[in-house]
Amino acid sequence: MRKGWKQRAAAVAALLAGLALPLAGAHAQSVDYQAVVDRAHAKFKDNNEGANADYIPALDEVDPDLFAVVIVTRGGQVYAAGDADHRFSIQSVSKPFTAGLVMEDQGIDAIRDKIGVEPTGMPFNSIIAIEQDEARSRNPLVNAGAIAAVSMIKAKDARQRWQYIVDGYSEFAGEKLSLLEDVYVSEAETNYRNRAIAHLLYNYGRLYSEPLEATDVYTKQCSLGVSARQLGMMGATLANWGTNPATGRKVMRKEYVDELLAIMMMAGFYDEVGVWAYDAGLPAKTGVGGGIVAVVPGQMAIAAFSPRVNEAGNSIRAMLAIQHISEELNLSLFKSGKH
Repeated sequence: MRKGWKQRAAAVAALLAGLALPLAGAHAQSVDYQAVVDRAHAKFKDNNEGANADYIPALDEVDPDLFAVVIVTRGGQVYAAGDADHRFSIQSVSKPFTAGLVMEDQGIDAIRDKIGVEPTGMPFNSIIAIEQDEARSRNPLVNAGAIAAVSMIKAKDARQRWQYIVDGYSEFAGEKLSLLEDVYVSEAETNYRNRAIAHLLYNYGRLYSEPLEATDVYTKQCSLGVSARQLGMMGATLANWGTNPATGRKVMRKEYVDELLAIMMMAGFYDEVGVWAYDAGLPAKTGVGGGIVAVVPGQMAIAAFSPRVNEAGNSIRAMLAIQHISEELNLSLFKSGKH
């Protein structure tokens, strides 16, 4: 069975690489990306639909009118509009990066074997999904799987576990990232459901460290501060097959990135992953803090941020802006012209 998985992974890698090629030539050089970003920002900056995620008190206090759109190419060029340097909490956009760190450290099968790679078809914090499925954690982009991924990090204590994550994320971003203390305190005071999820996983043998330690480090992970510009660079590191475009440092092995992008395509957009694939056609991860990062394999990342989210927890302005850019540049991996 493992052999079959590796064969499928190789096929996915070839597909992603092939789909990325058409934009890599003269057409890519002729695109005015700054104009593209400016148009997307201008088109949606007055959209006031949705509301801040209020179940985390600190998020409810963020200025709802903040809005940023960023493109970062695999060559490291940055094109930004709006509040691109405002730091916000990364929230669930963090999840694929921890999964990537675990894969890099423990091998291509680590996430698949100890967590899973299938979408749940249920809300990201579902307890029913844990009880109904023998895999329990299911995939690393829902809360159960993300907490399990944190628990897989090899560390002697919570401090070392947290430092490993901060250092890894900083490598993805190409600069030092740090905790938003007020968000962490706010989340830590209200994360009872995640504590319950961690204890359930531990009971089923699908958590690999002490439950409360894993939950606390996961809470810190979600409270890490990033700007849309930094998030774009993190995504561009994946677009550049694991090498940070700005620093030239290899953060993740090239041959592991396609598996991570496949998980993002299948499970990265909460309960709207099907609609997102239909409309934008890009691997992406979203978070209730208002951030979204989408990856065009071999080409670029598109990051956007705006605090107002819909009922599924996705930033409305950020989602619309990235979809608009995907359509304008014909970026969807499913477009017939990509073959």
